[in-house]
Amino acid sequence: MRAQASVLHLDLDAFFAAVEQRDKPSLRGKPVVVGGVGNRGVVSTASYEAREYGVRSAMSTREARARCPHAAYLSGRFEAYRATSVAVMGLLRSCSPLVEPLSLDEAFVDLARADLPDLEVPTVTAFAEDLRSRVHDVTGGLTASVGVASSKFLAKVASDLDKPDGLVVVAPGTELEVLRPMHVSVIPGVGPATVERLRRTGVHTVADLQQISEDELVRMLGKAHGHVLHELAFARDDRQVEAERETKSVSVEGTYERDLTDRKLMDSLLTRQAADVARRLRKSGLSGRTVTIKVRLYDFTTLNRSTTLPSPTDDEAVIARMARRLLEDLDTSGGVRLLGVGVSGLADWVQEELFGADEDDAAPEEVAEPAARPAPVHPAPPDPTGGYRPGMDVVHAEQGRGWVWGAGKGVVTVRFETAETAPGPVRSFAVDDPALERWRPAEPAEP
Repeated sequence: MRAQASVLHLDLDAFFAAVEQRDKPSLRGKPVVVGGVGNRGVVSTASYEAREYGVRSAMSTREARARCPHAAYLSGRFEAYRATSVAVMGLLRSCSPLVEPLSLDEAFVDLARADLPDLEVPTVTAFAEDLRSRVHDVTGGLTASVGVASSKFLAKVASDLDKPDGLVVVAPGTELEVLRPMHVSVIPGVGPATVERLRRTGVHTVADLQQISEDELVRMLGKAHGHVLHELAFARDDRQVEAERETKSVSVEGTYERDLTDRKLMDSLLTRQAADVARRLRKSGLSGRTVTIKVRLYDFTTLNRSTTLPSPTDDEAVIARMARRLLEDLDTSGGVRLLGVGVSGLADWVQEELFGADEDDAAPEEVAEPAARPAPVHPAPPDPTGGYRPGMDVVHAEQGRGWVWGAGKGVVTVRFETAETAPGPVRSFAVDDPALERWRPAEPAEP
């Protein structure tokens, strides 16, 4: 560990939901849930008002609606979240050249590289307080919880201790005092399975864990996991703040309203997801060797299958072919709730197609049926929502800007308001009304 508390961890509070409340005045102070809005959806973020009813991230939307039926359920707006994140990360980089983003809404900052007169506790505390105020300004009112400590592990733990809108500085020399009473799940990598294994040996808190030797933890959990757990139990963490975090994987997945049973349809969905993954790889100048599919069955069993190529690729046909072959080995007859495709083992170079094209490269929906049994072709029914999703930004030729309250049965309902206005009126339109269209903000410039 460092001798000073010079690692800062910043976490924007209930980020996606907070952005929605900022931009939608009628939702301020009310429960907001962002994620999949259908019954098969999953909660991404819940506002603190929704959390009071027991709504949590990764909960099914069905359960969230049962707990908090009066919340606003929104599908999310990546452009707005990214623009806000860019502003925050730019602010952090103006403070220190060493900023390590972990996601859109959290990052580590190395204060040893910041322009501070010293790294004493009063100095870093004053800096962190000022930083939280500046985050509030650049985001238009969002709050952040901040932790400062002598290591990345302790800084992240500290940022969780006084949420939301809190600041905790762990003074050097007090790390073990802070950790000892905490539950073992505070340590990264200690999930439900490890918690249960430790519980069976009488270990509940970090203080309990400190009584177990490293050798015993290694026997219980394996060499790598046991060693890391022992080190972190004593607050030993020498990881540095890295300005550029390597992207580990690129993936796309979807959760479906009805269980999928048609293998041809599943192949088609995997092919489309593979194309999305390939586009994202190429946009980032990356390629990958390992193709993985994720399949969640009707009974919520989640299966992952992977295959590794001899060399990296960003070719959507290759990724799709590998994904479909992985699916062939799985029994999906009971139905599939979720499908996903990912590529990992990333590199910044690509080798040309290694396998040669074959008929399997065709998208499944393009493979013709035998001539003797032509498949009937039915036009896809029109989307009763018109492509409008709850929370989406729209603009009307006469009413101005607003957001989608709900859509279905050929009607879209819009509340006309923005972050700069008072709560606005609600109006309904036909989904094909030419005066109404989606509104997109300008793409934010990277700092």
